[in-house]
Amino acid sequence: MTPVSSALRTPVDAPLVLERCREVVRPALREAVGRMHPWVGEMAAYSFGWCEVGGAPAASSGGKGVRQALAVLAAEAVGAPGRAGVPAAVAVELVHAFSLLHDDIMDGDPARRRRPAVWKAYGTGPAVLAGDALFALAVETLAATEAGTSAVRMLSAALGDLVRGQADDLLFAARPWTGQERVRTAEYRAMAEHKTGALLGCAAALGALLGGGPPSAVAALDRAGRRLGLAFQIVDDVLGIWGDPEVTGKPVHGDLRERKKTFPVLAALDSPSPASRRLAALLESGADPEEAAVLVEARGGRTAALDEARRHIEAAQLALADASPQGTAGDELRALSAFLVRRDL
Repeated sequence: MTPVSSALRTPVDAPLVLERCREVVRPALREAVGRMHPWVGEMAAYSFGWCEVGGAPAASSGGKGVRQALAVLAAEAVGAPGRAGVPAAVAVELVHAFSLLHDDIMDGDPARRRRPAVWKAYGTGPAVLAGDALFALAVETLAATEAGTSAVRMLSAALGDLVRGQADDLLFAARPWTGQERVRTAEYRAMAEHKTGALLGCAAALGALLGGGPPSAVAALDRAGRRLGLAFQIVDDVLGIWGDPEVTGKPVHGDLRERKKTFPVLAALDSPSPASRRLAALLESGADPEEAAVLVEARGGRTAALDEARRHIEAAQLALADASPQGTAGDELRALSAFLVRRDL
């Protein structure tokens, strides 16, 4: 296994890897969206940051493209050209966009990447329709490949996990901050693996599948992606409390203002103490998120979250080694995982 500290010293430039993979995938992704009903396609393009409401071109960022990169690099890891993983990258990116559209509606989030969320810009009904269309297009994209049946089955399993994770996340919101019914960190891990990890694992597994990789490599890359997804989600939780608003596009202490049950908060509440009880009271009332952030850090929540993320990165790299990646893909995947866990921390 290559430890995280070693991966951080690799000469591979992770942002350049992400950009290379986006360039490989972008034409096919735009072509797929271009096949949609014009109005629905506009909403999809808006969600990707390609246009404004009404269709005028926009220069907004459409995200890092982590799932796209995993699909392309996984194809290369099994000895295929990166373009073999493009249908996988397109399908998973469409599903990810679909999940964000619906998540924003369920969570009532009015903004996404510093712009009005699709449901705020176009309406709730249209946003639901656009999400449904993106999901249908993802299935169509995979069904057209040589591994169509196996690929669609793999995507369906990941979607089942995603729905399970989303259901648990919604149920967590109604549970108390203290007592026997409070959310534990172990429950959070299971939720995050389903909600975030499953789709990253699916991206890597599909890329390897479409690249003609053996079942052992497909399974190992799935495990690596799932662990990376867990680390990615936990780092997002840290950024949701202490991240720079200029970088994250979210207000400082935003997750505390919204009283989200994130990993740092749950870890801080793990052992009873006067500080933990004070923190629970603040979270229950929604008062003084700044004091809540101080208490979460003082109770070790931030440190516990970063340690947890690093453990999952190490597990991801172990799984990656099991896949015996070919060429430079292994180095690029390791560099990508280290970059994602370190971003802006």
